Amino acid sequence: MNAELHIIGGGMAGSEAAWQAAQMGVQVVLHEMRPQTGTFAHRTGDFAEMVCSNSFRSDDDERNAVGLLHWEMRAAQGLIMEMATRHRLPAGGALAVDRDPFAASVTERLRTHPNISLQPGEITTLPQDGHWIIATGPLTSGALAESIRTATGSESLAFFDAIAPIVYAESVDMSVAWRQSRYDKGETEEERTAYLNCPMDKDRYEAFIDAMLAADKAEFHEGETAGYFDGCLPVEVMAERGRETLRFGPMKPVGLTNPHRPEQKPYAVVQLRRDNAMGTLYNIVGFQTKMKHGAQVEVFRMIPGLENASFARLGGIHRNTFLNSPTLLDDRMRLKLRPNLRFAGQITGVEGYVESAAMGLLAGRMAAAEILGRDLPPPPPETAMGSLIHHITGGAEAKTFQPMNVNFGLFPPIDAKGGRRGRKDRYKAYTDRAKDAFTAWLESQS
Repeated sequence: MNAELHIIGGGMAGSEAAWQAAQMGVQVVLHEMRPQTGTFAHRTGDFAEMVCSNSFRSDDDERNAVGLLHWEMRAAQGLIMEMATRHRLPAGGALAVDRDPFAASVTERLRTHPNISLQPGEITTLPQDGHWIIATGPLTSGALAESIRTATGSESLAFFDAIAPIVYAESVDMSVAWRQSRYDKGETEEERTAYLNCPMDKDRYEAFIDAMLAADKAEFHEGETAGYFDGCLPVEVMAERGRETLRFGPMKPVGLTNPHRPEQKPYAVVQLRRDNAMGTLYNIVGFQTKMKHGAQVEVFRMIPGLENASFARLGGIHRNTFLNSPTLLDDRMRLKLRPNLRFAGQITGVEGYVESAAMGLLAGRMAAAEILGRDLPPPPPETAMGSLIHHITGGAEAKTFQPMNVNFGLFPPIDAKGGRRGRKDRYKAYTDRAKDAFTAWLESQS
């Protein structure tokens, strides 16, 4: 039996899977096609490069499901969370990451691990023999995607992801914009001022919506239909759902006070979040877009404070392919038809950096355990990781399966003994129960 574990893809899931398996003493070969074969979204050949956003979302592990997932990954000695915490940026209650040093640190840790060898180059077909994890993410190459479709005997599902533009901080007019996190959230002054805010009155907002709706958009290829993941909707698609949609979404004006005009409440606010430690780059929060590049510059310069904005990166859109995992994968994340192959990350139907890395963590541990002659069951469904793996490998309805972020709706309900719980108390009960269950799961492996 080949005792090596091969992993295809050096994104969040593949990097975490490689780390976990190597830490268990298994020899790992990590295959990554970049930089020899690039993608439209990646800029480097580093592992775990962040392309859509630089945020891991809420870090609250007591009342937030993704914050709980952070806690579980830290408890499992996860590489991705260790490096994210090391390179965190002020972002109120969120865990935002300085993306370039984060990726460089992940790359260095993997490159220097004695149990990991790196194999550059593209894998175009699914291997027949050996232990493999496919963690190629949303930008799986066409050739490998076709091989997966052939092996599964069914069409993979597809939706479209969009990425937000990034602007140079020096080009933001700070006589119009101001620094403040919503509701002044954060423990330090730096965290409480982590966002730049650009206010709009009603007339500017209405003109902005009109311009977005009229702007040139990216065209789809013949036969493609635009199915978007709701957590990453293009801003203009949100606007198409109703003119007030953005005011109740990424442009909501609540929890903010404009120090330039404290007596005037903004009608809408565009927020920009710091994208690097130096504070020279900011991404426009929630402004994923499929507008063509020329239209983006014209429309986004209508935002007060961004009239002379210079863009380090404009937004874009790409196709994202994922498996119908409830049909195809078992609860050890193995392909039922070919159990020597495991899948991890976004290709399994989870959405988000953290969720992808968490599935890599589980796949890496499960594959390593199998190589070492042990069986590792998934974490209990009361945990964040357990709820996700249960959802994608059987809990979801296969006919309507769509990518999913972690959320408390995936967890077994809390028994509300002693009367009805308030929402905050109920969420705290979920996280307390999950931490106990996850700790017991980790201890069972020692």
